[in-house]
Amino acid sequence: MPQPRSTQPQFKELLLLAVPAILAVAFAFWFAYQFVEPAPPSNVAIATGSETGGYFAFAKRYKALLAKSDINLEVKSSAGSLQNLATLRDDKSGVTLGLLQGGISNRERDPQLVSLGRVFLEPVWVFYRSDAQFDRLGQLQDKRIAIGPEGSGTRALALELLAANQLTANNTTILDHGGAKAAQALRDGEADAIFLVLSPQAALVADLLKDPQIRLMSFSQAEAYTRLFPYLSRVSLPAGVIDLANQIPSNDVTLVAAQAALVARNDVHPAIVGLMVQAAREVHKEGGIFQRVQEFPKPNDPEYPMQEDAERLYTQGPPFLQRFLPFWLANFIERSLIMIIPVATIMLPLIKVVPWLYEFRIRRRILHWYGQLKALEKEVDDESVVEKARYSEEIKRIEGAVSKIPVPLHYSDKLYELRGAVDLVRQRIAALQ
Repeated sequence: MPQPRSTQPQFKELLLLAVPAILAVAFAFWFAYQFVEPAPPSNVAIATGSETGGYFAFAKRYKALLAKSDINLEVKSSAGSLQNLATLRDDKSGVTLGLLQGGISNRERDPQLVSLGRVFLEPVWVFYRSDAQFDRLGQLQDKRIAIGPEGSGTRALALELLAANQLTANNTTILDHGGAKAAQALRDGEADAIFLVLSPQAALVADLLKDPQIRLMSFSQAEAYTRLFPYLSRVSLPAGVIDLANQIPSNDVTLVAAQAALVARNDVHPAIVGLMVQAAREVHKEGGIFQRVQEFPKPNDPEYPMQEDAERLYTQGPPFLQRFLPFWLANFIERSLIMIIPVATIMLPLIKVVPWLYEFRIRRRILHWYGQLKALEKEVDDESVVEKARYSEEIKRIEGAVSKIPVPLHYSDKLYELRGAVDLVRQRIAALQ
């Protein structure tokens, strides 16, 4: 009676097929991982402006919204947009995001910067002291003009607008005063005109509009500026909008306004892009004196190329999972989904092929010994040669090998059929004379 078969041969058989399959799956995981975005950073820095300015205040609101997704937005103050731009250009600054005033870009010098959208309007206020009424910048020739300190966005924009009107240091006096210092110089008679780029809600704007000795220039050529400088918009300051009771301003004033941009380095993490676009939409969706409700942020930028993920978010909204799941969980699933396709490409065929290969190897072994048995039976049937002793040894060899074939339980019937055939041939050998 044959000895019970050990499970070790069957285990080795499974191992022989499982090891290549496991290696194939491991390779698929490794290959897919090469295309998986790293996890988003938990700390991101944004360059703004002075701590008393609008840029800093808006960034603080961004910070509160990103904190809900466990992302810390580090708000860094600066001297202005030009310093922000220099910080973003510096690979070692650690700053990924920045708020920049329109009109200071240099596409050729800044290919590493992308836009997340234009977020709000910044009116250009030109206040002056004169008995005459000015409505063109060209009328400021030979005047003392305060345009802000070096590094400020106001100065960069003012110089560009003055140059377009052929006003230079040769025919005007350029002063470095900015903000409150410029306003005081205008009041004290040390400056004839000043440039400010501020929100209409700024207290400094209201104070200057209420001063009877100071006038606000209404740009009669505002439409021309918007055609020559795509980052500018034509806006109207309605009469009485600053102070209805005292009719300030006394009449409608036409201004030009720069569109502030939310800019990032082009290596910004896509998940951070999504959070910043959503934060900008939340912060800037409210209307104001110069903009309609939900007019900003805008998914177009005349100075910087739009970041692809940001552009898609503006048109399609946030990713499906982020609408229903916490940010960290949605981001984890989105990153993991990238691995599913190559892994599934390997796994699905393996699920079918490995069992088929295993059964094929079992069938092949059974068929092999059927072939051996068939050859022996043919020799037994040949009555011209009778070698009973050799036949007996051969049948024992076949029977011993058959008893050691590792087969799964559902193949036991095939094995027992083979054993029955072996026993039948053995009986025929025993009956030989």
